[in-house]
Amino acid sequence: MEIERKFLTTAVPFALTAFPSEVMVQAYISTSPTIRLRQSNDVYFLTVKGKGLLAKEEFELEITKEEYTHLLEKVETPAVEKIRYRVPLEGGWTAEVDVYQGKLQGLVTTEVEFPTMEAARAFVPPDWFGRDVTMDGRYKNTSLALYGIPKEAAKP
Repeated sequence: MEIERKFLTTAVPFALTAFPSEVMVQAYISTSPTIRLRQSNDVYFLTVKGKGLLAKEEFELEITKEEYTHLLEKVETPAVEKIRYRVPLEGGWTAEVDVYQGKLQGLVTTEVEFPTMEAARAFVPPDWFGRDVTMDGRYKNTSLALYGIPKEAAKP
């Protein structure tokens, strides 16, 4: 089960390059059900996700580069490109700050994963995280791949 909250981040008050990062490219074989292909640096994944916004079932399988390349022929969405920075937070949490590239250039989101729904609800984000968009389906990566950045994304 994946439990995470997502925020629309407009200003990060420090240099993200000081933190570990990975370059990600992902596209979707299907958006309903969600079947995603992801390249993360030199590692490749096939992921199946259930329905949901705050919590959803997720199954992830590491695949070979050859399998990834073959499955890319079956995608039905444009690729989402981003650099993910992993920023440690107080309380032992990790902020995953996604700086989008390509057609989504200018969009920055921050996600935190939690072990329980209670932990997700109790989490108090730092101010720099920005507006909570967890329950706004337009900020799911499937929606971003299909429709681009929501028009009001520039509004904090």
